[in-house]
Amino acid sequence: MFTKFFHSLREKGLHVTLGEFLTLQDALSQNLCGSSLTQFYYVARMILVKSETDYDKFDMAFEECFKAAEHEREITSQMMRWLDKSDLQELADEEARAQLNELEDLQVHMDKEEVEQKFRERLRDQDSEHNGGSFWIGSMGKTSFGNSGGNVGGLRVGGKTGHQSAFAVIGERKYRDFRDDRVLDNRQFQMAFRKLRQFSSRLDIPETELDINGTVDKTCNNGGCLQIVMQKPRKNAVKLLLLMDSGGTMIPYSSLLNDLFQAVHKSNHYKDVKSYYFHNCIYSKLYKTPECENGDWIDTDWMFRNLDSDYKVLIVGDAAMAPEELYSDTGNYRGPNGGLSGWEWLNLVKKHYKKVVWLNPKMAPGHAPWREAETAVKGLFPMYKLTVDGLNQAMVKLMVNK
Repeated sequence: MFTKFFHSLREKGLHVTLGEFLTLQDALSQNLCGSSLTQFYYVARMILVKSETDYDKFDMAFEECFKAAEHEREITSQMMRWLDKSDLQELADEEARAQLNELEDLQVHMDKEEVEQKFRERLRDQDSEHNGGSFWIGSMGKTSFGNSGGNVGGLRVGGKTGHQSAFAVIGERKYRDFRDDRVLDNRQFQMAFRKLRQFSSRLDIPETELDINGTVDKTCNNGGCLQIVMQKPRKNAVKLLLLMDSGGTMIPYSSLLNDLFQAVHKSNHYKDVKSYYFHNCIYSKLYKTPECENGDWIDTDWMFRNLDSDYKVLIVGDAAMAPEELYSDTGNYRGPNGGLSGWEWLNLVKKHYKKVVWLNPKMAPGHAPWREAETAVKGLFPMYKLTVDGLNQAMVKLMVNK
């Protein structure tokens, strides 16, 4: 069992060394966990996990190796895929609300033990996905087992809470949001953008800030008599240009882009911030709003003339465009090309600005031949997955001096 636990941790991506695992064995031999599985969980996590970003991986390995031996409510990865209806959550919520009053009147409430017994029976017998029904483990139905349905009470399996009435939740991963490979939310954007700071004291402003190191040196050199030294306050010298793909295949990521936009403009970390939008690829016009309406734009050439090369450029898009949209000088079906192809405009961006990175919310691994445009863009700009880890890497790339 413990050998399986070690290999499971490694398979989930945790960098557990043999020495750390031997330390855990030593803790067990000294009876630090007693006979408590819960105590073993916390001791093992304390010894084996180095960062809270790995808590979710640890929980999955622990669940796989130990919880299944404790009870019969183990949920397979196949079952969790069947129950994942996150893309239909809004529709499911509407249907559940419409059914709720009717179900509260008609539903026969089973006690907890009876529900768990029936759940084990369904889990043993079910061999396919079910949605909208009233018997099997599924979603958007009236069954007591699953998620996103109209049932009051029962067992929620995966998904999000609806009426907050389930008496137990199975397959819940409390530390999913701590992972460094998950897609970002607003707070994580703000934390990552703090890395994109470059202070300067070379501004022509009064010396109004206490220079602690200078004061200590002057005081020491003055025989211990206090000698105050002031300095110019440091100001963030970073200028940021944010270019975001909007519409089409980026529609599922609209909320994510809004979080990114809000995080940038609320951070107060930058000397200047400019934000513009494009559709699929950068051409001769950049839009002022995410609606990308014709006429509500600026010339890309104007951006080159007015936003100097010191701006750090963050391009966000899925690069999911047809090859002709990238390579043809008539590939922009939403507006003018300006006589150049999207590829040529992207090269002008790279030529003009010293620091450019591309963030992609659904980046394919490696050089995917079925994503020709994305592969081409990867060869032009450093591209990172739009996750916590990816954004952190992008910020570091923007700040390096070479």
